Amino acid sequence: MNVSTRGRRLRSRAATAAFVCAIALLPGPSYGAPGAPGPGADKSIEDIQKELNGLYRQAEVATEAYDTADVKAAEQEKRLASLHKDLGRTEDRLDDLHDLAGAAARTQYRGGNLDSTGIQLLLGDHPDHALDDAAQARQALRNLVTVSEIQKTARAELDRQTDDAAAKLAELRNTRADKAEAKRKIEARIAEAERIEAGLKQEQTRELAQLEKEQAQQARSRWTGPGSGGTGSGGGRTKVSGAAGKAVDFALAQIGKPYVWGAVGPSSYDCSGLTSTAWAAAGHPIPRTSQAQWQGLTRVSLDSVRPGDLIIYYDATHVGMYIGDGQIVHAPRPGRTVTTAPAASMPILGVVRPGI
Repeated sequence: MNVSTRGRRLRSRAATAAFVCAIALLPGPSYGAPGAPGPGADKSIEDIQKELNGLYRQAEVATEAYDTADVKAAEQEKRLASLHKDLGRTEDRLDDLHDLAGAAARTQYRGGNLDSTGIQLLLGDHPDHALDDAAQARQALRNLVTVSEIQKTARAELDRQTDDAAAKLAELRNTRADKAEAKRKIEARIAEAERIEAGLKQEQTRELAQLEKEQAQQARSRWTGPGSGGTGSGGGRTKVSGAAGKAVDFALAQIGKPYVWGAVGPSSYDCSGLTSTAWAAAGHPIPRTSQAQWQGLTRVSLDSVRPGDLIIYYDATHVGMYIGDGQIVHAPRPGRTVTTAPAASMPILGVVRPGI
């Protein structure tokens, strides 16, 4: 194995270890054993909400890690398939050169014309240009050592590609194993949050809903983007045409569909699954995950945000689509459905604009 290949494998293992550790180190909830007092026995509604939000945030971070691993796995599968095609072509070329070397040797032994073996059609990467290089081909054919060197070069290239294919296959298998571990972590976080919500008393449920309503109103008053100053009612949207308008219309049409981690429609979505699918429906495919959207799309200022833009939240682990009037449409979290919300209801990292 050459040094560069060994380095790639080490980097792959390091990235895999970092991924697993990042998921494993997510802080877990500390609850009593089954049969202990319910989740709201001695906690205020604010404490309960904070605990729920923390669990769902952990699940969303893990979801983004899962989605990222899924995207990388798909990319690796494509590269691996392409590499297998290259290997097949290299093997065919090597076989042709081997056969041709024997034919050339026999022709030379009989005193024949080496050009008649057709080797010039195989010496170049572009057979349709081979005749342009006929002079060089004839010169090469006069010395079978050159043909032998070509065989050795092809064999070395074949060995290198085979080694790369094996390394990429190992990366793919590691990534799939990481995805399974991430899935288990995500499901554990979501299950714990759902257990807490299911254990709330009816009065606590009403208080939690009222608290969320008040927080939404406060978020509308905090909006500093276009139309700020507390004038946004949250009940409308700015009309927009073109691809952005199509993306917004698509996203709004998904309202009421459930959040499911890793989902990209058509019956359910996670946060970045909604935004990526909406822009794909508008004819402008964008990266799948919120982190890749933040890293790969054009960033614009919050003051210039317009409908169709994506508002990135937290540390790029949540995303919503701006629809105007200080509002976004997004897939909020497990247990909820696609809905609209104040754009300032979560910590804003920045704004990106697809399509440019």
